[in-house]
Amino acid sequence: MNEKANGLPVRPTVKPADPRFSSGPCKKYPGWDLSHLNTEFLGRSHRAKLPKQRLRDAIDRSHRLLGLPADWKLGIVPGSDTGAFEIALWSLLGSRPVDALVWESFSSDWSKDLQALGIESLNVYQADYGALPNLTQVNPAHDLVMVYNGTTSGVCLPDLDWLNADRDGLVLCDSTSAAFAMPMDFSKLDVVTWSWQKVLGSEGAHGMLALSPKAVERLESTTPRFPLPKLFKLTKGDKLIDGIFAGATINTPSMLALEDLHAALSWAESLGGVEALWQRTRDNFDCIDSWVSKTDWIDWLARDPATRSPTSMCLQIVDPDFARLSAEAQQTAINAMLVKLEQENVALDIGNYRSAPPGFRIWGGATVESSDLGALTPWLDYLFAEFKQSLQEQ
Repeated sequence: MNEKANGLPVRPTVKPADPRFSSGPCKKYPGWDLSHLNTEFLGRSHRAKLPKQRLRDAIDRSHRLLGLPADWKLGIVPGSDTGAFEIALWSLLGSRPVDALVWESFSSDWSKDLQALGIESLNVYQADYGALPNLTQVNPAHDLVMVYNGTTSGVCLPDLDWLNADRDGLVLCDSTSAAFAMPMDFSKLDVVTWSWQKVLGSEGAHGMLALSPKAVERLESTTPRFPLPKLFKLTKGDKLIDGIFAGATINTPSMLALEDLHAALSWAESLGGVEALWQRTRDNFDCIDSWVSKTDWIDWLARDPATRSPTSMCLQIVDPDFARLSAEAQQTAINAMLVKLEQENVALDIGNYRSAPPGFRIWGGATVESSDLGALTPWLDYLFAEFKQSLQEQ
């Protein structure tokens, strides 16, 4: 908590060099500039030889940087991570029972989609914001649908040790705020999706769909439950459409966004690869965790330290006077703090997700500088001290 001068909170003198801590779209990498983008292929057909190769290069570079197994397929698809995951749900599921793990809004959306798809045997295992479901309930004979990191709750899987390596069912994993930010055991997964605009800080609207050989085998051996729209089709004549995974995208991509991805990949490679991205993310988490551990009015929303996300860092106010307020009054107070943070150009877009408990959500992915997070926390202390003072004056 900020010390007080003459009974008043002390206003911090240092501000973050960059106030962008949004959980999506996320901050560009340090030093990003439009001049970093190659404009050679703008205004050209993505089907032409060189632009198509440019798309293939982005696939290959992403595959290599993330450390996907060599025999996995990776493709660019429309609709960001949401589009990629919807394609997987519609194309792969229905031939066996499905287990769905739900602990925040996006995993809840996936379970609702599964219900709408009419999956005959669907088991939804749910936990409240701040916790994980009981993972031992998962049946290895069933297909499994889950997120790796709960972007709206700040709760992530600590590991995949609880999954059988030789399970019969597929594991479909929405990894949009986990990919490139934390180690992932791909030997336990079959479908992994993410978007360009999260950890790499690139542009949105495009998604990445990664498939294990086991997932490809399912695609080629089963018929989807419903006729698929063109944007969702991954097979033709019971064979994988290899072009999707070699630069021939399903629909017209943005070549400008593609070049922004290439710039972000070059930045990541210049740091030393994915391990450097993991370390930057961990440094950001450690910065916030250190502040939380010595601050009595704030705490993590995730109850178990092992499940606290280092990217979408969700915090709740635990001060007793604040806790006595109604949820509506709590949110009003937080909104007032968010307005002041934006007016001061200290922090942008760090409010809790609309369906989450009142609090803050601060992005700590690799493009964020820990020095900026260190400059942010005194302002949070200052504004909460102001709020406490106003309560005492009422």
